[in-house]
Amino acid sequence: MSQVLVLNASYEPLNITTWRRATVLMLKGKAESLEENPNHEIRNNVKLPTVIRLRYFIKVPYRELALNRKNLLQRDNYSCQYCAYSGDQLSIDHVIPRSRGGEDIWENVATACISCNIRKGNRTPKEANMPLKNKPHKPFNTLSFEATKLIGSGRHKEWNKYVIGWG
Repeated sequence: MSQVLVLNASYEPLNITTWRRATVLMLKGKAESLEENPNHEIRNNVKLPTVIRLRYFIKVPYRELALNRKNLLQRDNYSCQYCAYSGDQLSIDHVIPRSRGGEDIWENVATACISCNIRKGNRTPKEANMPLKNKPHKPFNTLSFEATKLIGSGRHKEWNKYVIGWG
């Protein structure tokens, strides 16, 4: 099933929907197609949309993204932020250790493989001479995870210009 990126009237990504729902929104005049799949036709030379924009601005209430293991692993792309190991032996590392006043906040936690976490121990990355691959940050929202993953898979490269800077 083809997925369609839905943008607000302000071009801010809102969600990912099915091509059927996107087509209904376009037929009702509620959305316009910005990107189309040239290889897939719905009917009568109408191309399958891959990005649509709503014609009216939708106010979206702000939702805090929970800091939990699942969201942290997604943010860090399921890889160690010290050695880039990718696998099932990942743990959570506090950049500034909790014993030294480090907090449980997005900007202070990163995924690390077991061996890097043990090697770093009760030190900062600088003290352990273990620089982070990516600086820990608070993600924008969960849509950024899904969209970035789909762009990375090569399936929706045309989304890149609409979700740039996310994650």
